[in-house]
Amino acid sequence: MKPFIREYTNDEKLENDIQSLKDSSVDAENIYVISHDDDRTNRIAKNAGANTIGMKEMKMGSAISNVFKKKGDELRTKLKDIGFSQEDAENYEEKMDEGKVLLIVTNTDNPERYLV
Repeated sequence: MKPFIREYTNDEKLENDIQSLKDSSVDAENIYVISHDDDRTNRIAKNAGANTIGMKEMKMGSAISNVFKKKGDELRTKLKDIGFSQEDAENYEEKMDEGKVLLIVTNTDNPERYLV
């Protein structure tokens, strides 16, 4: 099952949506935040009780090779490792280039029904 993804420009709206998902019994372990700005990603994840895509979500080779990659390559690899195609990963990485933050929900059927 392909992960659910939604783009945000407003961090507060994103944090509210994450809370709505968790209030609707979506396991916090399946909720991820990713953006071009690591500080922003970590701040949102911490405030909302969500995850970032880290070592446990990535293939071992990907995690190690990310140390030597440019930011765009690293983000595309993370998106592919969590379940997106190369083409989708490239499209979403472009959205992050534009300043968007992405909410990703894995292993949950139809999470958008919990979002307004």
